[in-house]
Amino acid sequence: MSQSIEGMVPFITEDEIKEMVRELAREIERDYQGKEVVMICPLKGSIPFFADLCRELKLTQVLDFVHVTSPKGESCRILRDVSVNIRDKHVLIVEEIVDAGRTLNFLKARIRASSPASVKVVALLDKPARREIPLRPEYIGRTIEDRFVIGYGMDSEEIGRNYKDIFNFTQ
Repeated sequence: MSQSIEGMVPFITEDEIKEMVRELAREIERDYQGKEVVMICPLKGSIPFFADLCRELKLTQVLDFVHVTSPKGESCRILRDVSVNIRDKHVLIVEEIVDAGRTLNFLKARIRASSPASVKVVALLDKPARREIPLRPEYIGRTIEDRFVIGYGMDSEEIGRNYKDIFNFTQ
């Protein structure tokens, strides 16, 4: 690891992540067998999970990216919107982690406004203890307790997104 942060301890290994991605892909394939899906990646943290899931899925896929910001105490804003036509399409929003849910709720509403056939959320990690909005991802790799994690797209002040494992901090 080229960067390190004091107090990090291993939480989920690269091999465990790969297995979670495989299991999620198989579940999605069962639900969307023979259908095309539009995979939406919210920037930036979801990129590693999005890339791995797209490669693992054996479905016809259209890929797109969005960038939504939600500074604390401020409203959500779209910095980069969906650029493909999602009308009557099956849309999967691919999130590395769902915690408070404010930004995801905003994004789901934005996508629903474009009249997709369906919209579901795939989350590698779900942290319901932090939820401010009553929502639950349809596909969950692992539910975790309220802890701060970095790695595999998740960061601490932009550091750690490149780690292959997921770490949490001892405090």
